[in-house]
Amino acid sequence: MTKTAWVFPGQGAQAVGMGADLADFSSAQLAEAEEILGKSVIEICQDETLLNDTRYTQPCLYVVECALADLLIEKGHKPDIVAGHSLGEYSALYVAGVFDFASGLRLVKRRAELMSQASEGAMAALMGFKRDELDAKIAETAGVVLANDNNPGQVVISGTPEAVDTVIEEIKTSRAVKLNVSGAFHSPLMADASKAFESILAEVSFNNASIPVMSNVDPSPETDAIALKERLTQQMTGSVRWREISLNLPDQGVASVVEVGPGKVLTGLIKRTCKGLELKNVSTADAT
Repeated sequence: MTKTAWVFPGQGAQAVGMGADLADFSSAQLAEAEEILGKSVIEICQDETLLNDTRYTQPCLYVVECALADLLIEKGHKPDIVAGHSLGEYSALYVAGVFDFASGLRLVKRRAELMSQASEGAMAALMGFKRDELDAKIAETAGVVLANDNNPGQVVISGTPEAVDTVIEEIKTSRAVKLNVSGAFHSPLMADASKAFESILAEVSFNNASIPVMSNVDPSPETDAIALKERLTQQMTGSVRWREISLNLPDQGVASVVEVGPGKVLTGLIKRTCKGLELKNVSTADAT
């Protein structure tokens, strides 16, 4: 029996106007979100400046993704396995029943606030490189790590500005783009924020997942609540191993992948990593 995976994008996938059509379908969720955030998600998503502020980007993505997933479930669809890219892992955990909507949103809100306060470091996306050369350069350059291993031809590095510049300057790539972020996400430079978030995470009860979750820091499918919380604890400083998640999908019997959320970032990455999978995008209520 073939399986279906639902995947949820992270920061960078946001788009002005996203979620606008959810007001007629997800009013209770949107009202609960406004109470927690102090602002209307629909209104934030219409304001490009606010939407691109990490403090609001992450909660808005979580709300929109969870609302779309719930609409899919209401229409009789169900995933066999879930995964999310960075912030998207919280949406995946919600769909798997690990925590309720409000608990997840409060976690995402605090995560976003802590990450927005990170003022050290830099990140850059690299495309079109020789992987062995890149791995060797990162290994010999102090202060830089592989933050997002997205697919064989696209990664994100993270670290001190000097170390990131060194890798960009000394590795031949078809394209290297500095990211407009406040800090070196998914690197050891996030240790202080991660430590602060760990105490917040410890206070939230996790349930065993109803369906397997493939985590950023460990792509093996997992349902145990304790293991899933430990993985999430490591996520802020650990690498996003999306290439490995993609490669693991066929091994889990997955034949169809549905990206739930704005854009087509993840299906694009998966398409370049795994051939033959059926790919679908659900970014609006109509698409559910």
